[in-house]
Amino acid sequence: MVSMRDIADRCKVSVATVSKALNHHSDISEETRKRIQKAADEMGYYPNSAARALKTHRSYNIGVLLNDKANSGLTHEYFSAVLQGVKVEAESCGYDITFINTHSKTMTYYEHCKYRNLDGVVIACTDFECEEVKEVVNGTIPTVTIDYVFNSCTSVSSDNVKGMRDLVRYVYEMGHRRIAYIHGEDDSEVTKQRLTSFYRTLEELGIEVPDEYVKSSEYLNSVKAEQFTDELLEDAPTCIFYPDDLSNTGGLNAVRKRGLKVPRDISTVGYDGIKLSQMLSPKLTTLRQDTMEIGKKAAKELIAAIERPKTTLVKRVIVEGTLIEGETVRDIS
Repeated sequence: MVSMRDIADRCKVSVATVSKALNHHSDISEETRKRIQKAADEMGYYPNSAARALKTHRSYNIGVLLNDKANSGLTHEYFSAVLQGVKVEAESCGYDITFINTHSKTMTYYEHCKYRNLDGVVIACTDFECEEVKEVVNGTIPTVTIDYVFNSCTSVSSDNVKGMRDLVRYVYEMGHRRIAYIHGEDDSEVTKQRLTSFYRTLEELGIEVPDEYVKSSEYLNSVKAEQFTDELLEDAPTCIFYPDDLSNTGGLNAVRKRGLKVPRDISTVGYDGIKLSQMLSPKLTTLRQDTMEIGKKAAKELIAAIERPKTTLVKRVIVEGTLIEGETVRDIS
């Protein structure tokens, strides 16, 4: 295995100079850095991770805690896209990704983090009220949460308030006044934000929402969405909002079973902007979340907390989405 000493001998410099050049220290000239890097590449040099860990007291390994209620894991398109953003940013900064074992019977999440010597943890799509999750957040390992706010660590979220407001205002401008909403789990931070924004925006527009127009469902549950859609069609709303794009497919089933069509007889709105939503016919009106940016910002904030702990403050990072008009909202104005 090629060592820094071998590179130093070839370039006729000290081992310290090689180390500084390969670690991009500012007190090395660009010419020297390039010459040493070229020699390292030609000689097939790879840093020794164990030696680097001993010197820097870091493993360059970031943990990901992902355990959603639907047990969809990486098949969950929204969170798989977010984690792709985490992966891209982390790898560009020289970090690896390790998934935390959520089915271990011998150690807690935090103990697993310690066992793996993780430098930091991204927590996404899990039960944030779980005591094991709280143990990770309150521990000594830097953490960043996605779509949930703790006082003790940075969070990165989609702008659910603005996203819902944009959707409601768009539907209102299309002439709709009888607007129903099938939303996700009541205890979800995302649901609370979207539901509040839904009510607030309609109140600003002078629209009162009947209680029977709002149904509490679950994210990614097309079966429940179909059931609640069937109930809502008895109350004659002109537009139904769904908690996510996948749930909208359940709504479409209920509409078709009644011999109705979207958007001729009923308009529908999704959320997330997954690829499937724009492959349907008609294309779904939805709010596309910037999943790549959410993931990249989460990794960036976490790495900052790992590498510069003394200058890192707890933040609330909000990432805006984009309204996709689609074809499922009929203009009845």
